Formats: sequence, C-alpha cells, structure tokens
Amino acid sequence: MTTLAAVHTALPPHRYPQDRLTEPIGDLCLAPGADRALFRRLHASAGVRTRHLALPIERYAALRDFRESNEAWLTAGLDLTERALTTALAQAGLAPADVDLLVCASITGVAAPSLDARLAGRIGLRPDVKRLPVFGLGCVAGAAGIARVHDYLRGHPGGTAVLLTVELCSLTLQKGDDSRANLVAGALFGDGAAALVARAAATGTGAEPGAGPSVVATRSHLHPGTEHLLGWDVGAGGFRVVIDPAVPVLVRRELGAQVRGFLAEHGLDTGDIGAWVCHPGGPKVLDAVTDALALPDDALTPSRRSLAAVGNLSSASVLHILQGFTEAHRPEPGTWGLVLAMGPGFCTELVLLRW
Repeated sequence: MTTLAAVHTALPPHRYPQDRLTEPIGDLCLAPGADRALFRRLHASAGVRTRHLALPIERYAALRDFRESNEAWLTAGLDLTERALTTALAQAGLAPADVDLLVCASITGVAAPSLDARLAGRIGLRPDVKRLPVFGLGCVAGAAGIARVHDYLRGHPGGTAVLLTVELCSLTLQKGDDSRANLVAGALFGDGAAALVARAAATGTGAEPGAGPSVVATRSHLHPGTEHLLGWDVGAGGFRVVIDPAVPVLVRRELGAQVRGFLAEHGLDTGDIGAWVCHPGGPKVLDAVTDALALPDDALTPSRRSLAAVGNLSSASVLHILQGFTEAHRPEPGTWGLVLAMGPGFCTELVLLRW
C-alpha cells in the first residue's frame, strides 16, 4: 500500500495581483502601440487573482536570451525545491537520508547535471539514492509522477519515494511574441515548486495512523494523432508554448468514457468521488471537465481556488491542490479521491485515492 505521507508547495516571494501584471506582460509581448483590448480580456477572464513569479516583474525585460532565462530557472528552482522537499520531509517525520527514490519533474528549464543531482548534496540525500529526472510531461507530470512513484513502491515494501516538481513558467514567456498561445500563457501560468512524500507499508502492515490518502490504482492514456495540441516549439529563444484551442473540445469528447471506465473497474462512478484533484488547465478546460463528467458545479472548486491563488503551476498544480486536501479541507476517512491531469502528447493521467 502506497501512502501519501506529506505534500508541500513552495512559492517564490514575488507575489502580484493579476491586474498588476497585465501591462508589464503586455510590454514584453506586444509591439509598441498595439491594441491591447484582447490581451486585457484574456487577463481578466483567466480565473487568476494573484501569481508568484521567480523574479521581480521588472527584471524580465533584461533577460536577453534562453541562456539567461535558464540560469534564472536553475538558481530559483534549486531554492524552491530545497524548501518544498525539506518541509515535506519534516511534515512526514523523515530526514533526507530516508529517501530511496527521488523523481524530479520540470518542463520549464533544463540542466545536466540535473536539478535533483545538484540538490542531493545540498540537503543530504544518500549517495545511493535512486534519481529519475523527468522532462516533457508538462502539466500531467504531477499526476504521472504520483503514479510512477506508486509503481516503484509496490516493489519496495517499507520504502520512501519523493516526487519533486518545479515549474517557473514565467521564464518561458517569449518577448515580442503576440501569438494567442503566448498571450494566454502570459495570463494563466504562475511559478512554484512542490514535493510529495510517499511511503510503502512494510509487508503485512497497513497505512500509518493519521497518514494521508492511499493510492489504489492508476491509469495512463495517450491520444493518438494529438501531438500538435500542446507542448513546446523549441527554438533559439527557448520554449515557445503551443496551446491549441481544440484542447477543451477533445476533453469534452474523450474524458468521460476514460474516467468512467477506469472507475467502473473498481466498482465506482463519478458520484462516488468525494475529492476531485483536477489540474487547473484554465477556466475553459475546467468547464470541459465538468461537462464531460457531468459533475456538480462545486466539484472542481479546489482547482478553481488554486488557479485563482497561484495561477496554473503546470506539474506542481495538482500537488498544490492535494495539499489543500491534506490540510484545511481534509476528507473523512473512507472518502474516494481522483487525481486527474492532462499534458503534451496529448495524454491523460488518473490516480485513484482513498483516505
């Protein structure tokens, strides 16, 4: 049995109301004198009230190229992941030396040695810790990371594994790019890191008293012929975002059968789920999920609350939402939960939980 023992989100100190970011981001993306009416509507309708940025907003104009942006990602990312990981371990009553596997996901920067390798000596991970850096999963990596950690722990009773995600989306914003995808990204995404600590019960024992939810089952789904819908167009300027307007259409068409089929294998239906941990891809995506699954209007309130407070944190978002369920809004024992996220591929990841 895999138990989610702790989860913690670390956010950069530079916090801004959405309306304080609209004009500075417009200065970065739009030509001087360009009509900003559409751009301002995107910011107003993104469902975001506040966001945290890796750098003070006035410093983004001085970033000259991908190298400087990536160096900023590495510097800020190391600080945030250290905070997220050490706090989550402390909450779980563990030390860095207790970690057997570290999965580290990010799609907003690259480094070799990888970020997790640089972090290991900094916080005192064991020299024989298993590491798995992950790039390319994007927003789905939070859910997929929980699933892969669970896969590992099923074969390692008594083991401890950590999922670490860091996404500094603001550092991927393309200056001088007035494409709709770049403008949507500039209105929607925030920066942050999150760490989740998972433990496998020793053979013959159950979950620890007072621990978080247990992972019951997982499911991955890759949609053929949809590679063009979401991801990066990588060029000299770094990561240029690809967000196709057809994503909500695909969600409405495909997601219902996937989720209902997965739940039915465990004798459940959508009405049995008491805790929806759904990645907040944006208001249109959340509306599409609600429609596809015929959910009550308030079922995705935790996702909308996270989006409003910190923006879309890509892979860290579902962990930020899950943190709320382990702290202020802890479900009653026996409650079923579903972690649901989508990402480049186009792919879906489902993780069935029970408190």
